Formats: sequence, C-alpha cells, structure tokens
Amino acid sequence: MTQVSIPPRAWALMLLLSFIWGSSFLTTTMLVETLAPLHVVTHRVLWAAVFLWIYALVRRLPVPRDLSTWGALLIMGAGANALPFVLQAYAQTTIESGLAGILNASTAIFGPLVAALVLSDERLTRAKATGVALGFAGVALVFGLDVLGGFDLRSAAQLAMIASTFCYAATSVFARLRLGHLSPEVAALGMLTGSSLIMLPLSWAVEGPLPFNLPAPMLAALAVYGLVITAIAYLLFYRIIRLAGAGNTTLVTLLVVPVAVTLGAMVRAESLPPSAYAGFGLIALGLVVIDGRLLGRR
Repeated sequence: MTQVSIPPRAWALMLLLSFIWGSSFLTTTMLVETLAPLHVVTHRVLWAAVFLWIYALVRRLPVPRDLSTWGALLIMGAGANALPFVLQAYAQTTIESGLAGILNASTAIFGPLVAALVLSDERLTRAKATGVALGFAGVALVFGLDVLGGFDLRSAAQLAMIASTFCYAATSVFARLRLGHLSPEVAALGMLTGSSLIMLPLSWAVEGPLPFNLPAPMLAALAVYGLVITAIAYLLFYRIIRLAGAGNTTLVTLLVVPVAVTLGAMVRAESLPPSAYAGFGLIALGLVVIDGRLLGRR
C-alpha cells in the first residue's frame, strides 16, 4: 500500500511512534549500565511476547499451527529481534544513544539493496542506486576519518549498529517470501516468541538466570521497554501502514533520529560531532532519492 497523502491521524500516530522508538536508544543505554546486555534484550522480547499473546487471545487472532511457519518465525526471531537487539545493546555500552539513533537510520538504505539482490520484482533502478550510494556516504561520514587510523572499541560499536540494520533489511525480505500469509500482528507475535526462545537459554548460559528481583524503577523501565517500546510500537507501526501506506511509513525512520539525539542531549548531555549530523543529512537525502516521490513532484 503506497499513497502520497498522509491522513492527519496517521501523522499523529507517526509522531507518537517516532517518540517511542526514538526513546528506545536512551532507554537501552541506561539499562545496559545496570544489567548485562543479554539480560536486557531477554527482558525486552519476553515481556513483548507475553503482551502480544494476550492481545492475540483477546482479539481471537488465528495463530499458525504448522511447523514450517513456526520454523520461519524462529528464523525471524533470530534475525529481526535477537541478533540486532543484542548488537545494539552491546554497541550502546560504548557509543552515545543519539549516535546509535543516527546509524539506525541506515536501515532504510540497506532495504532496497537487499531486496534488489534477492527479489526478482525489486530492481535497483538508477534512483535507488544513487540513494543507496548517498546513504553509504553518510554512514562513512558518521564513522569519520579516525577509523582509518585504527580500529578501536568505538569503531566496533558503530559497526555493530550497522550490522543490526542489515539484519532488519535482510529479514524484511525473508518475511515477504515466507510469512506473507500471516497478519502483521501474528507475525510480530511469532517472531518475538521465537526470539524469546532463543534469548532465554542464551542469556542464562552466558550471564546466568534472568534477574527479576530488581528495584521497582528498574522493573518499570523493563516493562516499558518490552510492552511499549517493542510490543505496542509494533502494533502502531502496522496501524500506520494501513492508514498511510508502506512508503509513507518509512518517514518514521527519519523522525526517530531527532528524538534520539534530543533525548540523549537533554538527559545525558551527549554531544555529537558535526560529522554525525552531516552524515545523517546524507542518509536522509538518500532515503528521499530512493523514495522518489518528492523529486518526482518537483
């Protein structure tokens, strides 16, 4: 579904979702200062999965019963939740939350590239290739010339953020190939269930049992992290797609960045170099070129 006009209700939901997802980077940074990253991610997907199971039961949504679909959902849970969430959590033990938000915007750049490589009906047109090139130039600018002088922990953290966005792009193509018969809500439920089944034993083996005996503020933060930032955000995301179309919904990718940067500056006094903002400008320009509608109007 793609349409040029965005209804006022969709704009309101889009702004709400951008604030929710924009705050996720600050929340992650604050949580990994107290809990092990693997435990943080496990809490996130587990709480979200429980919420969506309750939602599906209340709405009486049809849940798949065949092993083939659940196998695909397990792969989605690994590639769209477990792996990228872990990469981001470890990255944000080193880099600023605002910088993580900027690098996360490259998701929209990898999407057309992966789709063109895998899907026969997704050609890499000249406009898309130009947009992808601009996006990669923006990512390189965010990394900065310092990376040429030596690969340090900060460089590794930035690379982990980029790897997480590639995971999102690859699994979106996989979902189109294998999970097109499911409703978006059931697909989200299934992949979060799959990621919970992966993260529970993994975090236990590496960091020990999942901690629940935590101070009330920490439990509240984890609940918001799983229920609002993950589960409810997914439901909002799919609602916006229905109202405004998939093409318009990609605007959320750009709206998230100012929220992430502003919250990081206000709450943690983060200060990013000018190259980070310039890099985001190139990534945003790349997305505009890939989308093509604004340039087409002009």
